[in-house]
Amino acid sequence: MHKNNEFPDKADLSCDLPQHIAIIMDGNGRWAKLRKWPRPLGHREGVKAVKRIVQCCAKKKIKALTLFAFSSENWRRPGAEVKLLMELLAFTMKHEVKDLHQNNVRVRFIGDRSALPDRLGLEFERAEQLTTANTGLNLNVAVNYGGQWDITQAVQQLARQVEAGIIKAADIDAAHIAQRLNLADLPEPDLFIRTGGEKRISNFLLWQLAYTELYFTDTLWPDFDEASLEAAMLSFSMRQRRFGMTGAQVEQIQGA
Repeated sequence: MHKNNEFPDKADLSCDLPQHIAIIMDGNGRWAKLRKWPRPLGHREGVKAVKRIVQCCAKKKIKALTLFAFSSENWRRPGAEVKLLMELLAFTMKHEVKDLHQNNVRVRFIGDRSALPDRLGLEFERAEQLTTANTGLNLNVAVNYGGQWDITQAVQQLARQVEAGIIKAADIDAAHIAQRLNLADLPEPDLFIRTGGEKRISNFLLWQLAYTELYFTDTLWPDFDEASLEAAMLSFSMRQRRFGMTGAQVEQIQGA
């Protein structure tokens, strides 16, 4: 994040290739419905799409990929579907983490784990511990995550420090909050993708998406493949990132 009077550098302004991609994987249920299949089959096909996109990002040496797997609002879905999603997440992690590790992918999970089933929490910890030293793609999976929750927990950390006399309330600025958000050690997303035709960010990475380029596609997530990702990145490459500046200022920095 840039300070008020601080210009971003050339790397920040470059739209050649995003270094951090965030995706809302929408459309599994509708994909199954179109085929008159049960919704669970759509979610299982969605896992195949995840594998394709992870492999593609690793191949292209993208620094980070953050996937919205289950939001804090998704608990409102039918209980049977929620249970299935939790089981599918646990099963997928258990059977895929070895391959991810062998491909130098670092896996992390963001979100409030307090409400998650014990088995799922254990699989998350196992995957994180196994891949913690990997230096390739950072794969971040958001489960029971919400952008409002993320900001709230960051503010609560700061409030506790104020109560303890460690910092003063008047000293808190945007940087203090940003440093306490999930994924604070990674660059903020350059490109946000939402599949399935909806045009919302749905409480995903609210703070982190402040200057992210947004891309929406009608493609349902199980059909999203390398060509779909290439189309999103092509759209990204044709944009001019301004971060509040004028186009002339951006051109001046890029030409310097």
